[in-house]
Amino acid sequence: MKAHVARSAWWGKFLAAGAMTALIVGIDSTPKSAYADGIIQADDDVWISIGVGIRSSFNSIEGAAGGHYSNDFKMDTVRLYINGQMHKYVKFMFNAECFNCNIGGGGTGFANNSNIGLLDAIGRFEFHEMANLWIGRTLVPSERVEMVGEFYAATFDPFRTPFFPQDFSSNFPSGPNGAPGGQNGAYGRSNGAVFFGKIHPFGTHLLYVASVFTGTRGGPNQTGSLMYAGRLQWNLLNDEINPGYYASGTYYGTAGDILAISGNVLHQKDGAGNPVTGAISDFTGISVELLVEKPMPNDMGVFTFSGEFKRFFANYGIQAFEPGNGAFGNCFCIFNGHSWSVLGLYLIPNEIGIGRFQPYVRFIEINPRYANERNEWEAGVNYIISGHNARISAYYRYGDFNGNAGLYTYIAPEQVVQKVDSFHLALQLQY
Repeated sequence: MKAHVARSAWWGKFLAAGAMTALIVGIDSTPKSAYADGIIQADDDVWISIGVGIRSSFNSIEGAAGGHYSNDFKMDTVRLYINGQMHKYVKFMFNAECFNCNIGGGGTGFANNSNIGLLDAIGRFEFHEMANLWIGRTLVPSERVEMVGEFYAATFDPFRTPFFPQDFSSNFPSGPNGAPGGQNGAYGRSNGAVFFGKIHPFGTHLLYVASVFTGTRGGPNQTGSLMYAGRLQWNLLNDEINPGYYASGTYYGTAGDILAISGNVLHQKDGAGNPVTGAISDFTGISVELLVEKPMPNDMGVFTFSGEFKRFFANYGIQAFEPGNGAFGNCFCIFNGHSWSVLGLYLIPNEIGIGRFQPYVRFIEINPRYANERNEWEAGVNYIISGHNARISAYYRYGDFNGNAGLYTYIAPEQVVQKVDSFHLALQLQY
């Protein structure tokens, strides 16, 4: 039977959270307006802007044996934004990320845990609402949570269901037929072209996205096949106004009534499997999502609900795994199976200190083909100071995603995991 930490230890964690909250709400300063940015402007059609974002957290996670908790502070994200325009229809975007600030790079040198690298580099040809083209390293159109990213999600850690290949493919450095490696990004990015636009049939709002990318290179893909991705988002009530084909996990009521149904399909030939054992498969990923946001009458707060169903097809077979060579060995073993999640949030209308509280609850279930079913409950509260630009979160999790085998073992053949408790405090700031 799973051992539980003493009740007094849990009270200590909640008292720490309470002290942190009390300190914050007691601040007697006025935050800057949401979505502020620094712009250097030559004229109406020529300008450049710069911004920064940081996300940091404290995490206390129950150990595999039960009772003992790890305690650590992390720099989850450090990001630099640069955007600009040099012509009425031509813009660019450059974003950099501290990739190793979170995971560490090994060794003891300073640079091993602070490497800054390229996240996005996009040429943006934006002619009309109905027809636009982005070229470069950019987000692959996929599920809403990827289009939202870390900073515009409704919760601090939104990525709890299986990842698409573009979150992993940069780990394969060798291209086919002697082509240079390292042709892909990370964090949902790849090199390619995205064509998108928006139309308004019968007073609704339909966003369409079609794209082609390098995708997975090396590993199972030795023929140089490309990755194709498409996405549709249909807003039946108010429109969602975001840059390009991006999205948001919540608008805190500022967009009015939102009812959005969206879905995507992503496919790459020879996109998964193990070239050493010969167990190679095409990859196809599908997701369907719903977002509902309702500002309640008489200024009674904002209710937000989102749900997602995701199905991955990667039939490389159990023979792709290599016993004794780690869970994956030479296998690019993308998840095969389905998952679903639901999330509900309520933004309390009254300000306390400099912000408003937003309690929420989330449930996730993952059903893999080669491992056992997993699920996780999460309950927490966000303290919203300035929309997505300034937010503090405290949340509790219970489930078997964080066992001694780690978050991603629902991909591989079953390993010993167990349900554990974890407690988290997190800060998000951007300008």
